[in-house]
Amino acid sequence: MASYFVNNTESDEGDHEVHKEGCYWLGIANSKSYLGEFSSCVGAVAKAKTDHYRNSNGCKHCSAACHTG
Repeated sequence: MASYFVNNTESDEGDHEVHKEGCYWLGIANSKSYLGEFSSCVGAVAKAKTDHYRNSNGCKHCSAACHTG
């Protein structure tokens, strides 16, 4: 299980990236929200989409399996 967070600031592509704890890009995020503990990015992105931002996406570095573009 890993801790996941969603960046509260939109990326240049217009989405809110979901990061796993320890990701470099999470470390430089100005504002983030804790999503919880998940076995993969799939559950974390789903929670981010329902509880925070409909346009959430996995980070291409730490959550590549959930990155859609």
